[in-house]
Amino acid sequence: MSETWLNKVNWADDGLVPAIAQDAANGRVLMVAWMNREALKRTVLSGEAVYWSRSRKKLWKKGEESGHIQRVVEVRLDCDSDVVLLQVEQQGGIACHTGRASCFFNRLEGGQWLETDAVIKNPDDIYRK
Repeated sequence: MSETWLNKVNWADDGLVPAIAQDAANGRVLMVAWMNREALKRTVLSGEAVYWSRSRKKLWKKGEESGHIQRVVEVRLDCDSDVVLLQVEQQGGIACHTGRASCFFNRLEGGQWLETDAVIKNPDDIYRK
């Protein structure tokens, strides 16, 4: 496969693009992460989500420690070519490192953030070190 499709992405000055992971079955936004060219290329070639960790400065395959892999159903690019949308099948039903289905579990109500989603699995049981 030619890699010219990667040139269509409007990469930021730091070489990254935001990537939204969305549940392919129900449309729920699971998480937002970052990708560089290599992460996007590996994601497309492997069919499993690979991201760029800004804090660790390295590639990471979603689920490499937790087992909660994201199988990619479809990859889309927004109208400005500066955001990637991954429609995924979330393995294990947990996308967030807090043990929840989605990273978006805080809802603003009355000027306060309320945790609205239950923890599915204790993170200590997911990330054994």
